[in-house]
Amino acid sequence: MASAVRETLDVNRPPTESLVVTATDRSLELVNTAAQAAADKLAHDVIAYDVSDVLSITDAFLLASAPNDRQVKSIVDEIEERLSKELGAKPVRREGDREARWVLLDYVDIVVHVQHSEERVFYALERLWKDCPELELPADAKATRGKAQEHAELRAAEDDAEFGEPR
Repeated sequence: MASAVRETLDVNRPPTESLVVTATDRSLELVNTAAQAAADKLAHDVIAYDVSDVLSITDAFLLASAPNDRQVKSIVDEIEERLSKELGAKPVRREGDREARWVLLDYVDIVVHVQHSEERVFYALERLWKDCPELELPADAKATRGKAQEHAELRAAEDDAEFGEPR
């Protein structure tokens, strides 16, 4: 399972002419604020894609994950609060609150997906949008890349220590 995280989340493509960002300035502002909010709440693997050329319903997708349901909810709440307070933006739709395994915030200009780490690997949204340009994010958000992998390795080491044998 750990290799699946690396495969789907550590995608680094060289920029090409076919990957031109066409999202609006407002969308980029929303994405950057949401990404910073997610990073501040210790989200894992924050990434954003400009989907404006392939979807008419939104400009960008922001993806983030967390290792447990409570942290997913905390990240979602922080994103919602920060976008409201700093940019006056409120989601037109919020889905997935009950289970807090995959919460979607639809701001029309952008759609934010905050997923439990297991759902992030299973659904692999990065694979769906890999042909879309990746958006530049704040340094704190970029620093979250690979955190899910680190967390999985740490938990495996803790489990090994607890049960006294390597896997």
